[in-house]
Amino acid sequence: MTSTTTKISTKKPPWLKVPFPGGERYSWIKNSAANFKLSTVCEEANCPNIGECWNGGTATFMLMGDTCTRGCRFCAVKSAKNPRALDVEEPRKLAETVEKMDLKYVVLTTVDRDDLPDQGASHIASCIRSTQRACPEMLIEMLMPDFQGKTELLQKIINASPAVLAHNLETVRSLTAKVRDARAGYDQSLEVLHYLKQNCPEGYTKSSLMLGIGENQQEILQAMEDLRDVGVDFLTIGQYLQPSKKHLKVERFVHPEEFVALGKLGEKMGFEYVASGPLVRSSYKAAEFYIERKIRGRT
Repeated sequence: MTSTTTKISTKKPPWLKVPFPGGERYSWIKNSAANFKLSTVCEEANCPNIGECWNGGTATFMLMGDTCTRGCRFCAVKSAKNPRALDVEEPRKLAETVEKMDLKYVVLTTVDRDDLPDQGASHIASCIRSTQRACPEMLIEMLMPDFQGKTELLQKIINASPAVLAHNLETVRSLTAKVRDARAGYDQSLEVLHYLKQNCPEGYTKSSLMLGIGENQQEILQAMEDLRDVGVDFLTIGQYLQPSKKHLKVERFVHPEEFVALGKLGEKMGFEYVASGPLVRSSYKAAEFYIERKIRGRT
């Protein structure tokens, strides 16, 4: 695999340019989320695929508000020591919105809420169950926090029975302290993913890595191997993009050919599926389409 580096300039390389979002369905989802005071990670994280996904009928909802108790240096989501109280109506609002969207597969993610006694695990489980009742045929992927590694909280999410249990490793070991909040950890995330797989062996697990923040090829491959060692089934790999000047700088733009090569190597490692490309994100329509077909084909 060759590693191609593009020097940073004021302009993104052509493979990172996407059309400005718009369209009838895009506007409907945006307005529906606003009316119910629901947060979408698509907006909060400035996802470059927002137009494609929303117009294609997929969206990722972020539970427990738009403010996180952690301050990861790559993330565009707002942070505060004590965010506002949880919306007890969120499970109902979420279920109603998702039902109207008529989806087959939805991704739910969440901010970290270290300020709450159970870090919001019970609320998240309630959101999953409410959505399942409203849309029993729909598959739910739950992209969850690490819950500080507390297995009793992870078990609450497992017990709610989402189709896919996801948690992001985000980056390689050497960059974890630089990239993620001090309360997160490389080994802690691996332990979370291992617990999810061990305690839901019939379920699927998923994780994600972002590139372009200073990692080298050997570190990337090691992180991929570490994820396979704890049983992760699905992996997404994408380019880090700097949300603002106060966030981590992009060290390099990874060429699409390198992403393709990483995807092939991941499949050789034994991942069930690897979505690898400059615009790939942890919630990514192509990966979700594959996972849906895989799960439904098993039953």
